[in-house]
Amino acid sequence: MTRKPKTAGHRFRIAVERLDDEAPARRACDRHVFEVDHHDDLLEIIERVRAGGAFAPADASALALGVKLFGGVMLAHRADPMFEAVQPAMRAFVGNLKSRVAAKERA
Repeated sequence: MTRKPKTAGHRFRIAVERLDDEAPARRACDRHVFEVDHHDDLLEIIERVRAGGAFAPADASALALGVKLFGGVMLAHRADPMFEAVQPAMRAFVGNLKSRVAAKERA
């Protein structure tokens, strides 16, 4: 049996842009763009959480993306004492979120 080589993951460009400022002169801080590598397909996860129907679509998208980005940073810096108190709660929260999404997928 031939195994597929393990992929490095996915690369994403995240953009946050201010929409409420109607001033004609935009400031550099009104838009922030960065790139991240992630082992999960963030877009697929966002769609799954949105399909879970527990939150409005924009809230579901923000929740899924925020949790995955925060979790990725926390995992990359797991030895940092700053994350020590958050790790157990984060595991429980993610487990609950996954259960909720899975229950909706089974329904």
